[in-house]
Amino acid sequence: MPLEWEELVTQIDTHMPREIWAQTLIGIGALVLTALFVQWVVARVVLLLAHRLLVVSGHGDWDKALQRRRAYQNLWYAVPFAVVSMGIDLVPHAERVVTIVGRLAHAGAWICVFIAFSGVLSAWQDTYSATTRAQTRSIKGYIQIGKLILMAVCTVLVLSILIDRSPLWMISGLGALSAVLLLVFKDTLLSLVASTQLTSNDMLRIGDWIEMPQCNADGFVKDIALHTVKVQNWDNTVTTVPTYKLFSESYRNYRHMFESGGRRIKRTIRIDAASVRFLTDDEAQRLMKFRLLHDYLQSKTQDIVQANQTLGELASVPANRRRLTNIGTLRAYALAYLKQNPEIRQDMAMMVRMMEPTSEGIPVEVYCFTAVTAWVEYERIQGDVFDHLLAILPELGLRLYQQPSGADIGAMGGYLRDSAIQAALSAERDRQGSMDGSPALPFERGLTDGKMPRQAE
Repeated sequence: MPLEWEELVTQIDTHMPREIWAQTLIGIGALVLTALFVQWVVARVVLLLAHRLLVVSGHGDWDKALQRRRAYQNLWYAVPFAVVSMGIDLVPHAERVVTIVGRLAHAGAWICVFIAFSGVLSAWQDTYSATTRAQTRSIKGYIQIGKLILMAVCTVLVLSILIDRSPLWMISGLGALSAVLLLVFKDTLLSLVASTQLTSNDMLRIGDWIEMPQCNADGFVKDIALHTVKVQNWDNTVTTVPTYKLFSESYRNYRHMFESGGRRIKRTIRIDAASVRFLTDDEAQRLMKFRLLHDYLQSKTQDIVQANQTLGELASVPANRRRLTNIGTLRAYALAYLKQNPEIRQDMAMMVRMMEPTSEGIPVEVYCFTAVTAWVEYERIQGDVFDHLLAILPELGLRLYQQPSGADIGAMGGYLRDSAIQAALSAERDRQGSMDGSPALPFERGLTDGKMPRQAE
């Protein structure tokens, strides 16, 4: 040892108090001051240097995110714990607490470091969420997986430090608890697999409109996490669906419909079967003036004339002749109307078909795709199409099927009552042998007074 250091040690030893407790307090104070000084140096030099490097390199968003998630501060807090752990042996007369304090300080330093790493992962999530890619793909599940791994490693390391055992010994001891761990973390493991599959296979994105009736979910996906997926329904309520349910159960995703640029219309008009009939020649000539029906009727009329000429004398029987029907003309008109509508996709499937008649009329189904997918515009286009088709039914001699309402039953009852009164008047006149110009019978006067007819004696 150099002479200067020997003189310095001698002077310090000369001025040190002789009491044991005083020496211990001076040693603790010196250790605390050293820890605070080293913490200040790290904060001013290392962390400030990291801050400047991020800002200069154009990653200012990372610097702000790290500050917001307190990654710098947590790493800063680990420094005094590390100094105390390494310098506790130098405190005089503290042999009894050296082991305990050293282990606690060592464990505290590692806890602060792992919390800082967790803050780095959170900062990564913040910076990623500000990008355009985050609008469709979420890494929140992966971030949570990383945090769980950090938590597990930190727990094993801290416990091994506190009980003074090797971390490998701790890990080998977990094998006996594997069944318990699988039971406790069952949902986490299921969610881990489901989240990975959903993201890697591009089955679900933020902003997708999904429909899952078994979970009362019908709306847009707002957040995809490790354990849950949040869906904002159309009534502004939020449904939380377990992630593994979206992988193990079926749901409807409307994303591909929006990407295709066409939204399907599939709706029926129910025609009253009693109004279906053949068109007369005069009606066919009148309907030929309709722009949408002119080409169809002209072509069909020529085909029908040629087909009927080949029948010869059999064409004199109406049942043998080919004729146009009003419901077939309706289908042709509806298809022509869809083809000339600029708000209907012409490159996608389009048809107007008649389905099996039921007790509620004859269904005529319109199947096509709109040129826009926005909900409000889609409903407007669909409403315009069916407004027009419903209004054109009387022109073709068709009626819309509608079940009788209370007003219809009341009108029928009034008609039956009037018919019964007229029949009773006629029968009474015949029985009494009344003649024109004779005074009203008592039976008729009772009816005009609003009284019920009584049987004549």
